[in-house]
Amino acid sequence: MKKLILPIVLGLVGLTGGAGAGWMLRPAPPPVDAESLADAPDYVPPPTGLETLQLPNRFVVPVLGEGSVRSMMIMNLALELTPDHGITLARHEARMRSIFLQALFDHSNLGGFDGVYTSGEALLTLRRTLREAARAELGDVVHDVLITEILRQES
Repeated sequence: MKKLILPIVLGLVGLTGGAGAGWMLRPAPPPVDAESLADAPDYVPPPTGLETLQLPNRFVVPVLGEGSVRSMMIMNLALELTPDHGITLARHEARMRSIFLQALFDHSNLGGFDGVYTSGEALLTLRRTLREAARAELGDVVHDVLITEILRQES
């Protein structure tokens, strides 16, 4: 019986040691410089002359859990627009609030406000979703959607 176990143990030790050595001796990742960040698909440098349109009133989004409201997300949003945008609050506010609320409700229902909702990745995902919704409604005059204030109020 010992003669059968010894080769298996030695094989596992050798395999584990080889994997550990390969991991320790792996090449270092290439350095990241500012120019390569500018080429990243998610980074769009802001053009000059952008106008910021702050949406009045806060957005309130319930965060549900186990059939009841666990907390409320409260946030303010602003649109970054190109200079020739032609967007006015009088004409577009109600439609934009409706579109943003739908996107925020979807984000909440997918668990986007659970856990560390203020991490860089989580906020980028939320801003990308809001930007796509705004561009679908208003077109390419929307450069970005800014989250100017965000908080979670626990129930």
